[in-house]
Amino acid sequence: MVTERRSNAPTDDAYDRFSREQWAALRDNVRISIDEGQLESLRSLDEPVSQREVRDVYLPMARLINLRVSAARALKHSRETFLGTTPTSAPFVIGLAGSVAVGKSTTARVLKALLSQWPEHPKVELVTTDGFLLPNRTLEARGIMARKGFPESYDLKALLQLLMDLKRGEPVVHAPRYSHLHYDVLSKETQRIEQPDVVIIEGLNVLQTRALTKARSPRWFVSDFFDLSIYVHAPVELLRRWYLERFLALRRTALMDPRSYFHRYAKLSEREAAKFARGVWKSINEKNLVENILPTMHRAQLVLDKGADHAVEAVRLRRF
Repeated sequence: MVTERRSNAPTDDAYDRFSREQWAALRDNVRISIDEGQLESLRSLDEPVSQREVRDVYLPMARLINLRVSAARALKHSRETFLGTTPTSAPFVIGLAGSVAVGKSTTARVLKALLSQWPEHPKVELVTTDGFLLPNRTLEARGIMARKGFPESYDLKALLQLLMDLKRGEPVVHAPRYSHLHYDVLSKETQRIEQPDVVIIEGLNVLQTRALTKARSPRWFVSDFFDLSIYVHAPVELLRRWYLERFLALRRTALMDPRSYFHRYAKLSEREAAKFARGVWKSINEKNLVENILPTMHRAQLVLDKGADHAVEAVRLRRF
């Protein structure tokens, strides 16, 4: 198959670009599927992923990952054979990055559902980096509450430790949990992870390599532990629109709950809510995207390019 090549930027030479039709053909004879009921439970409020998109985009991705898992296991086995060491169990780790409102969560959940059906790696865990955000009280004490989601708002040390423990084959590890309802880390709840075959790490800044302080750069970066990295991409103007649509939809649903951190915004008029959402997007989410998230896209091995209807229109696969 001849793939399309992009030449409008230096980094494009690093990728082969596939139209949706070309990519769909690469699913081969994979028979795995997700029924409509399950897919409905995996969709986010603002992410209308269809059965056709699962078939055309996600199944080829799952097939590629399945092949990569097998290759990684063979490489690990060869190392253990060479060293004469006892085999250990370490998961294949996938990093999934992208902007707020681009649909990372849905992508991660659909991938998890598909990968869990392969006999070779049925145990798949999804960890979101929201759980590694510093608690609100810490963000407020440091004066960076308005920069929540920026690289400096995460407990990077804890996230790196989790990944280190996973790659060491620790029998049990725990990841912190986050409540979108309360807009804070849950101090008394954790996600228990027991020797998974595959782990998906989903978050805004998982491909970040920038030093967070003036001190010596970190010894490790989160992406050092990834066996495969994925970036979900859409133009800024679409992301702005999707964020606004999502906020207005949440205003009519989740924000109606009196326990919600943002419940006060449910009382705003449609016009007031839209103005508020545009302000948040411009001052926080777009700023974080342009300064920190988008510059890491070229580090991903697989890029999903989305169009106006939220659907993936093309896929880019790193050549080296």
